[in-house]
Amino acid sequence: MNGVENVADIDTLARDMVELQNQMAFQEDTVEALNEAIAAQQIEISLLKRQLELLKQRQDEQGAASDESGEVPANDRPPHY
Repeated sequence: MNGVENVADIDTLARDMVELQNQMAFQEDTVEALNEAIAAQQIEISLLKRQLELLKQRQDEQGAASDESGEVPANDRPPHY
């Protein structure tokens, strides 16, 4: 029976190895998908940061222009005016 037990052990090990290979392939796919998602998010974050910088610059320019003229732009007035 020793030979039969060895064959059973080898079959069990082979099944375990196949299962581990399947799990590893799934994890590799998951890691790749997460990497792509992070890369896409980084691009979006960079774009949003640039847009925010441009808005800040525009706001600063408008603030400087209103300070020089002494007038309050219509869109800066409270809504009850």
